[in-house]
Amino acid sequence: MTHDSLLTRDWQSVLDALGGTAALDASARQTKAFQRARGVASACDLLRLILAYCLSEKGLRLTAAWASAIGLADISNVALRQRLRRCGDWLALLVGHVLTAGAPPASRGRLIRILDATAVPKAGATAARIHSAFELPSERFGWFELTDQTGAEQLDRIPVVAGEIRIADRAYLKPDRLAAVIDAGADVVVRASWRSARWLDASGQVIKMPTLLHEHATRGMIDQSIRLARNNAPALCLRLVAVRKPPQAAEAARHKARREAQREGYQISPATLVAAEWVILVTSLSPERFCTAEVLALYRLRWRIELGFKRLKSVVGLKPPPGRDERSARPWLLAHLLAILLLEPLVDELEDSPRWAIAA
Repeated sequence: MTHDSLLTRDWQSVLDALGGTAALDASARQTKAFQRARGVASACDLLRLILAYCLSEKGLRLTAAWASAIGLADISNVALRQRLRRCGDWLALLVGHVLTAGAPPASRGRLIRILDATAVPKAGATAARIHSAFELPSERFGWFELTDQTGAEQLDRIPVVAGEIRIADRAYLKPDRLAAVIDAGADVVVRASWRSARWLDASGQVIKMPTLLHEHATRGMIDQSIRLARNNAPALCLRLVAVRKPPQAAEAARHKARREAQREGYQISPATLVAAEWVILVTSLSPERFCTAEVLALYRLRWRIELGFKRLKSVVGLKPPPGRDERSARPWLLAHLLAILLLEPLVDELEDSPRWAIAA
């Protein structure tokens, strides 16, 4: 299935996945996307028209001409733009419906959620960031939020499902937000840099992370309790899991750190070069239930969301929203998110990457 076929031979399956004709009509009227049949006969026809515009290269004028030629709608390009601008809340509701319908149960087979964000290229003054959660073992996006480019990456953006394991990269290492997720009943596995937190031992004394890494250089692995200091709350008790990279990967990381320092015009510190040799994680998972190797294997699953974004941008063809008006940009982006969710059940036909269980 491709996004073109969503609008032709697979259109009935799209309607079924979205709850059927009656449900679509009700949700379109509820959100005021469709109020009366003038030029467009039904909410289903309106959805097909909007998706055809957003997912193709036709533009407003050619989409309106195409709709007229096939008897779908009798509408001008100006009227199509106005219809599009009223569809934002409706498309958000439909995205939520598909996400909810595909939500997997939490279990060890526990629900695993990998968090990340991706930027949508600018079109004029319009830019956006898509915050996402990619869920395993279902291999699908389970949550989206659209913000402007200033929207921060936050571990607690997404409501917690009790028992889940939430995985994220360095940008998400904020102790108060980690605490909020853990308090809500989830476990976390989050990457850290050596200076992204105030590291404390069990007695509250400061730990110098480069020194700790240097002390374990020969062994090449660390697994111990640690605390993250907070400004207005007790330190957060977690577990530090770190592994030294293979020599070739370590040298590549040191080279990258030197290049970045040169580009930014500062003198690189010896501590940065030491830390560049390590992958540093913090987790709330207990060593009794998850050994060191299992924690590292969980974090290696993070690459799955990168493939998910690749699908979104290449398979579905996510492009910058046309024009500068946010009223048009929001439904444009939501239409693409809806398309990837509808295509995901057949994603194995579109890529040859291994499934997560094999990769782990």
